Amino acid sequence: MDGRRRNPYELTEDTPVYVISVAAQLSGLHPQTLRQYDRLGLVSPDRTAGRGRRYSARDIELLRQVQQLSQDEGINLAGIKRIIELENQVAALQSRVAELQAALEGAAATMRQREAAVHASYRRDLVPYQEVQQTSALVVWRPKRQQPD
Repeated sequence: MDGRRRNPYELTEDTPVYVISVAAQLSGLHPQTLRQYDRLGLVSPDRTAGRGRRYSARDIELLRQVQQLSQDEGINLAGIKRIIELENQVAALQSRVAELQAALEGAAATMRQREAAVHASYRRDLVPYQEVQQTSALVVWRPKRQQPD
């Protein structure tokens, strides 16, 4: 979260507010179809204490997507369920990648700070070592011959 306290009365797209008749009307489906989708696990609305279904705006959008895939694309309900599962998995993985990228950026920033601290601690009276330039000269080594005793 962003550190602020959330208003308990603030509505988000995940807030379950629509009863089944309103959700059916908003999605263009029959209430019995919504019950069937709930039984199949395609769209699972929240439940009230009395076990009544409450749909959120996100649920309504998902119902419309299920209808579009079924009616327009000709995909069966098992295929639609798999598509929804895979989309949810992709979203979760994208979220995880974003978390890992943020952690990586934080670690890189910490490393740069530590590296700068190490460089700042170098003694200034030391002379940097410079490598000797290599030449193309050929040096031949011949071992000394031992003389007999």
